Amino acid sequence: MPVPWFLLSLALGRSPMVLSLEKLMGPQDTARCSPGLSCHLWDGDVLCLPGSIVSASGPVLVPTRLQTELVLRCHQETDCDLCVRVAIYLAVHGHWEEPKDEDRSGRAADLELEEPRNAFLQAQVVLSFQAYPTARCVLLEVQVPAALVQPGQSVGSVVFDCFEAALGAEVRLWSYTQPRYQKELNLTQQLPALPWLSVSADGDDVHLVLDVSEEQHFGLSLYWNQVQGPTKPWWHSNLTGPRNITLNHTDLFPCLCIQVWPLEPDSVRTSLCPFREDPRAHRNLWRAARLRLLSPRGWQLNAPCLLVAEATLCWQAPGGGPCLSLVPPLSRENVTVNKTLELPLMNAHPNLCVQVSGWEKLQLQECLWADSLGALKDDMLLLETRGPQDNRSLCALEPSGCTPLLSRASTKAARLGEQLLQDLQSGQCLQLWEDDLRALWACPMDKYVHQRWALVWLACLLLASALFLVFLVKKNQVKAVARGRAALLLYSAEDSGFERLVGALASALCQLPLRVAVDLWSRRELSAQGPLAWFHAQRRQTLQEGGVVVLLFSPGAVALCHEWLQDGASASAPHGPHDAFAASLSCVLPDFLQGRAPGRYVGAYFDGLLHSEAVPALFRSVPVFSLPSQLPDFLGTLQGPGTPRPGRLGEKAKRVSRALQPALDQLLQSPGDPGDPEDGTRVGT
Repeated sequence: MPVPWFLLSLALGRSPMVLSLEKLMGPQDTARCSPGLSCHLWDGDVLCLPGSIVSASGPVLVPTRLQTELVLRCHQETDCDLCVRVAIYLAVHGHWEEPKDEDRSGRAADLELEEPRNAFLQAQVVLSFQAYPTARCVLLEVQVPAALVQPGQSVGSVVFDCFEAALGAEVRLWSYTQPRYQKELNLTQQLPALPWLSVSADGDDVHLVLDVSEEQHFGLSLYWNQVQGPTKPWWHSNLTGPRNITLNHTDLFPCLCIQVWPLEPDSVRTSLCPFREDPRAHRNLWRAARLRLLSPRGWQLNAPCLLVAEATLCWQAPGGGPCLSLVPPLSRENVTVNKTLELPLMNAHPNLCVQVSGWEKLQLQECLWADSLGALKDDMLLLETRGPQDNRSLCALEPSGCTPLLSRASTKAARLGEQLLQDLQSGQCLQLWEDDLRALWACPMDKYVHQRWALVWLACLLLASALFLVFLVKKNQVKAVARGRAALLLYSAEDSGFERLVGALASALCQLPLRVAVDLWSRRELSAQGPLAWFHAQRRQTLQEGGVVVLLFSPGAVALCHEWLQDGASASAPHGPHDAFAASLSCVLPDFLQGRAPGRYVGAYFDGLLHSEAVPALFRSVPVFSLPSQLPDFLGTLQGPGTPRPGRLGEKAKRVSRALQPALDQLLQSPGDPGDPEDGTRVGT
């Protein structure tokens, strides 16, 4: 493929030394040797078969160094191809065999007879060349006179002309002898590329810059250069003029190569693979790699490029945690990308996973049989080791190590050792792998897990039942607290002033909040039911809801109590059409006489209307408060266990006191003012 002279000039620079490349006329390959050596180039290419290294019985010629030089192979004066000349330097390896003592005296006499055999040292040297898409192997025969043979010394070189290569190509050379006495020599060289193709990075983007004239037509191809199989095209386009093509960093792979060529007959294609060492490209390659199940025991590692990786088998228990490495049955081995591999298993299991490591760390892990066999199982993995005379031992693979089944360790396998042994003997375990000395078994643990969880669920059920009962007991109390505690006010309706005072107290208590019942607000029900029936109904409802009955003592109420205590039933004559206090004494006094009053009743009287000594002794078995001087304690008792903090209780007491004081002052200034009994109606509610 001829290369236009101006392109070679651009590629090789303007230096006179570079431009004065030697020109070889004609298409034939040739070989020549340094003085003192003779060499011959076999016709045509040969197969590249290095073979194994063998030992030399005497001195042999071996290649020691490779050196390259760029030349031009021209078909016409200005129609040339770039060509790689290779020089192979040779040296002597090994020594002559020393003759035995009895033969030393005859050695000189027989030298003339042995001279034909030792006159020359001969070698067949193979030279291998690879530069995508070309691969060649040539064979050179070299002879060196025995006089020049000195062990370990260089004897000269042989020069081969030449291997054709494209601009920008990566050239790989190998050299060895047939038979091969040492490791083959190798050399890799990057040939100069055309200056109008460059690669630059800008943050996460990569720019391909093609700097050509506006009239230049060229082809651009991006492809994955796979070691196995043909190249895999990714993107191709015919373009004109200068271009700046942007690639995202996620598109980079180590084997991503760029090929550019002029759209001319027999043009040279320039290839460049600039991302082989790019860390981003290697990260993308691992992200693109996938593990795939092909058959019950076959799998593949799929990736766009060649990967240097190791694979091993592991056991993944449910609930997370590390995957336990299984050296048997699959030891660590190198993985070939896109090649089917076989796992030496007897049966598949969802917990069996494949781990692939590269760059000295774990890169991939996949449980290949999870999709076909379901979710991970809570099975115990047992390792059986067989000894002589049919002796065997069993241990369970756990994160802490391999625990013997019949041991006193504090692990799950040790606690269930006898049961697992019985399961294995009864055929309930699945055999995963076996060889002459060892075997792997997977034993189900579902039944033991179910037994344990049954006890846990039973305990939880009992606890939930107990909590539900407590909830039912507390439900009414919580509802009462949320709505406010019930309070039934009982008083003796002496005059309108006292009723206004009671109404002010009831209205203020409703703001705490308390659910207050008082006959002032239920005159219609009193008239319909009668005072006694109304009181019985209100008292029963208040006490059932955990409320309290408040006895408001006044001079008239104290007098009624004394009448009941002295005369009993004779005091049952009504004192007014709505006097619930007089009617209630028939129920209230028995509670006090029989000791049922504490916690259900509270007493109170107003400052300036009554002294504490005036309250009958029978009613002092419950707290009796003076209002408004003892309002904080009175309010705390009314609100019960959910009493607010002292600071908030003091604020409420001040509000109630401000509501009471005007009515109390008015009553104290004119205690005999008759007034309208309806003036004590509820305020602000």
